[in-house]
Amino acid sequence: MTAHFVQVANAERLAADVMADVMTPPPPVDYLRWAEDNIIFTERESPLPGPYNRDLFFYFDEILRALSPDDPCRIVSVHKSAQLGGTVLANIFCGGSLAMDPGDFLYVHPTENNAQRWSKMKLVPMLKGTPALTKLFPMKARDGSDSVLYKERIDGKGAIQISGANSPASLSQVTMKRQVQDDLSKWEMNNAGDPETQADSRSQAHEFAKILKVSTPLVDPGCRITKSFEDGSQEKLYLPCPQCGHMQTLEWENFLANLDEDKPENSHFVCVDTECGGVIEEHHRPAMFKAAKLLELNGVEVWRSENPKAKRFHRSFHLWSAYSLLQSFERIARAWLNARGDPASEQTFFNDVVGRAYKTLGEAPPWEGLRDRAAKSDHPKGRIPVGFPIVTVGVDCQADRVEFQVVAWGRDYRRAVVDYGVFPGHISTKECWAFLDGLVRQEYANGYGRKIGMDLLAIDGNAWTEDVWGWAKRHLSSKVIMVRGVPSESAPLLARVKKERSRSGKLLSYSKRFYNFATSVLKMGLYRNLVKDDPLSRGHIALPRGLDDEYFRQLTAESRRAKRLKTGFIAYEWVKDPAQANEGLDTHLQAEAAAIKFGVRSMPDSMWDRYEADRERPPAEAQYEIEDLMAPGLPYVPPAPAAAPALPTKKLTKAKVRRGKWMNADG
Repeated sequence: MTAHFVQVANAERLAADVMADVMTPPPPVDYLRWAEDNIIFTERESPLPGPYNRDLFFYFDEILRALSPDDPCRIVSVHKSAQLGGTVLANIFCGGSLAMDPGDFLYVHPTENNAQRWSKMKLVPMLKGTPALTKLFPMKARDGSDSVLYKERIDGKGAIQISGANSPASLSQVTMKRQVQDDLSKWEMNNAGDPETQADSRSQAHEFAKILKVSTPLVDPGCRITKSFEDGSQEKLYLPCPQCGHMQTLEWENFLANLDEDKPENSHFVCVDTECGGVIEEHHRPAMFKAAKLLELNGVEVWRSENPKAKRFHRSFHLWSAYSLLQSFERIARAWLNARGDPASEQTFFNDVVGRAYKTLGEAPPWEGLRDRAAKSDHPKGRIPVGFPIVTVGVDCQADRVEFQVVAWGRDYRRAVVDYGVFPGHISTKECWAFLDGLVRQEYANGYGRKIGMDLLAIDGNAWTEDVWGWAKRHLSSKVIMVRGVPSESAPLLARVKKERSRSGKLLSYSKRFYNFATSVLKMGLYRNLVKDDPLSRGHIALPRGLDDEYFRQLTAESRRAKRLKTGFIAYEWVKDPAQANEGLDTHLQAEAAAIKFGVRSMPDSMWDRYEADRERPPAEAQYEIEDLMAPGLPYVPPAPAAAPALPTKKLTKAKVRRGKWMNADG
């Protein structure tokens, strides 16, 4: 008889192994060491390829320490300028967490499109190029554990979910130990409420969760990352003066006071110690970083908090381009010289270079002041003043009328309002089409008596889109475009609508000449420029005499107001007085959108020279007195030209606008 032996597991030993596995403390989570051992930049990713260099990213050391489990804080906010390495910081936190302390990780972007792009262009290369992660994420699964927005460790011990803040479904029914809230300032309300509150709640169940909020700021008030920074410890990096060793921050105001306009390459900081006053130049930064690092090793705090009571729960850090060894002082100076005076460019500069939210002028200037200034203008309605050779038109469609505004453009973002009018009728009628055809052909006399036609017309295509397109397609795309305003403060000034499709999914033909424009950004810029009195100042708006009071009321009809939501979050939006029409504002912004499309914001001086030479001279057929032509030593001043033929316009009154009616100019 054959004996059979059965091997039975030792239950006591199994229990001991499990207990040992549970009781053994995890290895320390050291993001700095992990970055040095694993992060390698390619030439495509960085101008300085190679292994992660702490000397280049010295300012990240303390932030990475704050993200480790050894620091008791729960939230870490990084309020920064652009191109400072924020993505690198977030990737180290994400990749290091998945490798060293596995668990579920949430990475939230402003939109799902952003999330998909980051996954393909940043995450996948990191997983493939980092040996510590490649073996954990082979990315060959076909069972749902590997997709664009979800990737799971091969051992099932952790996963990363990539979400968009605009998708409440992706921010629900998940519990995450760690998360990154990227580009936080660009997050907008979704149909379930405040996405930041929704994302924060995903880590509520974890007592020792870590949430990294990182973003370049946008507009204040209402900037999410600015609010997060102010709620936290408000830490700034202090560096020793290269001359006297006095610890200080590099502040924009210090740099601006020492910015050399004639020689931007000589721009610098000055030591804040009055007894020193030494010059701090770009070449001093590496040595200042090394000295600060040594001071830190000796127990000196280089990151100093302005709100230390918040440090245990929420650490917040501010960084800007002056601290980056990849950004020269000269480039910072030139960027400011190019941006100053133009609100849209200034906003980009303060956001991307200084790392500060742009302080908005939310209230419109008083309309009475604008009216009084226009009454003293030396150019009348219907005339193009000298210095504004480009002409654009904005058209707004209402249920019973179309309204238009003509604006001329000059160098340095300056503009002049030329005309404003109203025509009765719906955009679908033949009479309205005939009027708009005439508007396209309309010419206005400039200060030299030369008749100038419009260069580009932008018509609102948001309402009655097919009717608008029916008229617009009868004209060249170089003469007529359709536009639609979008309220997002992070939207580009002008962007072509790429996915305008019919209900059947067919790409609509008008999408090729349909553009979104950033209404909020343009409104802020308009209101800042309207208060400029100096005609030579950058961005100045020349107003003509002869416009009705109603135009100025409409131009200043909106203001940016706070709105408290049910979640407690305060959102900001542009609000119109319900008793006041705002087509004067809308048509002006549409004309500006046309100007942006035409290229006035990026037109080189050589092109301005050509337009001025062609248009800013007397017409060839003009006749003058022989004495005028032969007077020696006197500058020639052309006689006043005849008034331009007026378009059929209507004079609005506030009461009539409310009732949707109008009245003729003669009453």
